[in-house]
Amino acid sequence: MDNKEILLRANAEIDKGNYEGFLEYCTDDTRWIFVGEQTLQGKAAVLKYMKDAYLQPPRVTVENFVVEGDYLIVYGTIALLNEAQNWVDYGYCDAWRLEDGKLAELKAYVVPL
Repeated sequence: MDNKEILLRANAEIDKGNYEGFLEYCTDDTRWIFVGEQTLQGKAAVLKYMKDAYLQPPRVTVENFVVEGDYLIVYGTIALLNEAQNWVDYGYCDAWRLEDGKLAELKAYVVPL
């Protein structure tokens, strides 16, 4: 699989609400950096974040992929269900670094629309 296909397959697990399945595509020490917000280290931290933040699987629209070596840039929109049961839209740009075919690091830029 190429890097784009790895991310597409991993995100398909999120679409199904299978967050543990998504994490199978990540390194054990995966690191997620939400720029200006927080950093998560390791699968357990990412899983806790997903279970807390994704009351339902997010609605993601990918506008484009840019692939260069072990790096993959993806941007588009994401909608998250909040506690008031309203969908909130955000623009995002995710910069992924892959290592040995797994998602090793994410640097995410997310802004409300």
